Amino acid sequence: MAESSIEWTDATWNPVAGCAVITPGCTNCYAMRMAARLEAMGTEKYKGLTRKSGNRRVWTGRIRLDEQALEAPDTWQKPRHIFVNSMSDLFHEDVPVEFISRVWETMRRTPRHTYQILTKRPKRMRELASVLNRKPLSNVWLGTSVEHGDTLWRLDELRRTQARVRFVSFEPLLGSVAEADLSKIHWAIVGGESGPKARPMSSEWVEEIRDLCVEANVAFFFKQWGGVNKAKTGREFKGRTWDEMPLRLML
Repeated sequence: MAESSIEWTDATWNPVAGCAVITPGCTNCYAMRMAARLEAMGTEKYKGLTRKSGNRRVWTGRIRLDEQALEAPDTWQKPRHIFVNSMSDLFHEDVPVEFISRVWETMRRTPRHTYQILTKRPKRMRELASVLNRKPLSNVWLGTSVEHGDTLWRLDELRRTQARVRFVSFEPLLGSVAEADLSKIHWAIVGGESGPKARPMSSEWVEEIRDLCVEANVAFFFKQWGGVNKAKTGREFKGRTWDEMPLRLML
């Protein structure tokens, strides 16, 4: 486990490492930069997971399973919100079903923790959740990323997914998603891209999502404006911070 500075979670847990670039939202993925940095520091787990492309590092598409990490949550006594696979995607096509099942078993036997699983591959998540999560675990939240209008189809897959809590991360938000259908979605995270070569986010796009959340009674969490220096741009929207969580489903 690693304590996390991500505003919507407490810690990260990475039983899988490595990923692949599949949509424009992946272009400046922070995890690619972090994986390259960890490899340079000699961390064997991330060796060979990125390659140089121009002046940056990108995923090679290789996946590495971390058997030792599977039992780590058992040792964490304090209840936490845990972002699962911040350095990968649990539902990447090369992660074996048997391994995903073992991740599920860890989550099942540690109900004191709340697990937040985010994917860009919601179709596979839906298919596997129909078996692994047939009786949805109350401590497992399932979500998908939507960066612009071309990926709104992911919400349709998410809506059909067996889960106690369904959430969407509009990060990095790269375009208007005013046509998003948030029915049967419980939580929306919004954030601009950060780091080198960060692409801008319009305040109008944020406003559209906030209005959709109000209309659909969805908890709204504004993570950041982003940019090259996200600390400078901050995370206030309309003069305040928005840290809404789907608490009504946790009672």
